[in-house]
Amino acid sequence: MRNATNRLVRSLGFIAYTFTSANEFLQSPYVNHTSCLIVDLRLPNMTGLELQSALLAKGLATPTIFITAYPEDRDRVRAIEAGAVDFLTKPFDGKTMIRALSAALSRHGPHAGGQLRG
Repeated sequence: MRNATNRLVRSLGFIAYTFTSANEFLQSPYVNHTSCLIVDLRLPNMTGLELQSALLAKGLATPTIFITAYPEDRDRVRAIEAGAVDFLTKPFDGKTMIRALSAALSRHGPHAGGQLRG
């Protein structure tokens, strides 16, 4: 899924970086310069929701798109209430992701036409 999403984002002309864990992303130089984050709800060592909370605690309201194969209403509500742009259930098609990306980038203000990372 990570590779397919990366290919889709790059095919739209954006720069995309992938990470194997939330901790890897949090330690990267991109954490403060991310236009959009596409994150799975279930990650090793830290959930996508915990990552979202960690970013908010740092003052980073990065537009986030959650993806999951295990949708639960309480997770969806928590993510959206914390500012997530979308909460997609696997499998989803490319058009659905493109709509979510468009919404996320439009929220990012002056950097909306810039780089997409996640």
